[in-house]
Amino acid sequence: MATVAGVDSSTQSCKVVVCDADTGEVLARGHAPHPDGTEVPPEAWWTALQQAGEGLLDHVDAVSIAGQQHGLVALGESHKPVRDALLWNDVRSAEAADDLVAELGGPRAWLDAVGSVPVAAFTVAKLRWMADHEPELADRVARVMLPHDYLTWRLCGGGDTAPTTDRSDASGTGYWSAAEGRYREDLLAKGFHGRSPELPTVLEPSQSAGHTAAGVLVAAGAGDNAAAALGLGIGDGDVVISLGTSGTAFARTPQLNTDPFVNGFADATGQFLPLVCTLNAARVLEATATALGIGLGELDALACQAPPGADGLVLLPYLSGERTPNLPQATGSLHGLRLETMRPAHLARAAVEGMVCNMADALDRLRAAGATPRRVLLIGGASRSQFVAETAAQIFGAAVTVPEPEEYVALGAARQAAWALRRGAEPPQWPAVSTVEIPAPDDRAAGTEIRSAYGRARESLYGS
Repeated sequence: MATVAGVDSSTQSCKVVVCDADTGEVLARGHAPHPDGTEVPPEAWWTALQQAGEGLLDHVDAVSIAGQQHGLVALGESHKPVRDALLWNDVRSAEAADDLVAELGGPRAWLDAVGSVPVAAFTVAKLRWMADHEPELADRVARVMLPHDYLTWRLCGGGDTAPTTDRSDASGTGYWSAAEGRYREDLLAKGFHGRSPELPTVLEPSQSAGHTAAGVLVAAGAGDNAAAALGLGIGDGDVVISLGTSGTAFARTPQLNTDPFVNGFADATGQFLPLVCTLNAARVLEATATALGIGLGELDALACQAPPGADGLVLLPYLSGERTPNLPQATGSLHGLRLETMRPAHLARAAVEGMVCNMADALDRLRAAGATPRRVLLIGGASRSQFVAETAAQIFGAAVTVPEPEEYVALGAARQAAWALRRGAEPPQWPAVSTVEIPAPDDRAAGTEIRSAYGRARESLYGS
């Protein structure tokens, strides 16, 4: 029996699943935490991968790494990082992103060039920040990688080994054209003030990057959302809402995005993955539970004690700034505080509704870009809450499909590893995931009013 391993190297942790290459059955799991913060030593990811994969990775036939997108890993001539990696959620590069957009001629110019308009998260914006604020370190940079590239490179031996990436992760850099399938080295140089470090070779989805010292085949890998789409096996008409540390809304399409408010990423199958990302999702619930002095598991029960709409209490959940809408310096805010709403249950409910309204705005962006969702799938840690799923159906005004809890990013990476092992034209057909259906409410007036109140609160501070 051939076995494969999929790795999800996320912001918070490293997760490993080992699967039967033919059936997708999960045979073993591993987990290790990552350090907190928006800049992290890349070596910490490697240490976590070794811990999570101990006793697992040397005994499979193939492995694939899926990782958090956008992060900047800058290596010097000695193949060592010249500084800690800047993660996607580090917003110090917001002004740099604005400068780059203006210098090329505005959002449409970037959209035509690479399919997306840079924001603070994009690697090209982080390179500009580094060039502006750390020029001496920037002069030492010989190679630029993404988080999943770094781990793939280390698995294949590191050092002089040629680094690789894949089209899904490359499409989040701001200097790789998803439409043309090539690097825009002119945009790399523009971002890095004329510097042109070595970039990873971009592999096709079923190609391999090499082998580990133990002879295990290493697949191309992917960005985390592309891997989740592969793990879920999404098809035409499926839209995924992921409620993890960040929130994402994405779909798989045969055409590249042409909407400046949507990221035109490539997927892990050779098609495209139009995606809208928010900085704030499940962390909003965690922060609210902490503020109320309760466990996260108690938040649902408390929120149920307040009526839908929380009697007009609205939370704008921009606790870490926000990416969509592009408000990197924004803060969270409460609106509608009165004696009758200044209660724990109302705050708990407002937190859930605020998080879901933010994702409803993201879903609207996808629709405006041409997505026609027939099914909305809700995944990520917060989706495991029945109350969150029911609130989503109410606010989206649509039925919600909740796949059974699973590590879909890691599963997608494992499926890619099986694909690379087989060298087939298509990824292996693993069984469809089990789901639970949350119907849309018969009366949609409450959901409409919740979104209206949220919209008024947002516009009062930030406009439309």
